[in-house]
Amino acid sequence: QVQLVESGGGLVQAGGSLRLSCAASGRTFSIRVMGWFRQAPGKGRDFVAAITYSGSSTAYHDSVKGRFTISRDNAKNTVYLQMNSLKPEDTAVYYCAASKNNVVRTTTPAYDYWGQGTQVTVSS
Repeated sequence: QVQLVESGGGLVQAGGSLRLSCAASGRTFSIRVMGWFRQAPGKGRDFVAAITYSGSSTAYHDSVKGRFTISRDNAKNTVYLQMNSLKPEDTAVYYCAASKNNVVRTTTPAYDYWGQGTQVTVSS
């Protein structure tokens, strides 16, 4: 099994920045793609960004392109999400996800492991 623990969420004003981290433990050798999803109150869990094992391929939801950057440090089994120019509509619980497949996917069934989530609140 793989355990994922997110950190770095919080309250920030619009236009501000946050950096989320997700540390993996357990059978980390099985992890390939890692990603971030988010879920706003009363809504479904939406894709935000994902990155392949080598970092050579990334994908972003259109709403965050140019503002968010995903990266990873395989030596630390950690994936990051740098979020800049935050907007109130970015407010959500952010979830880290990991897949045993090395193809970037944007749907929740493609991921095998999930973290518990971290709250990000952006005030206007």
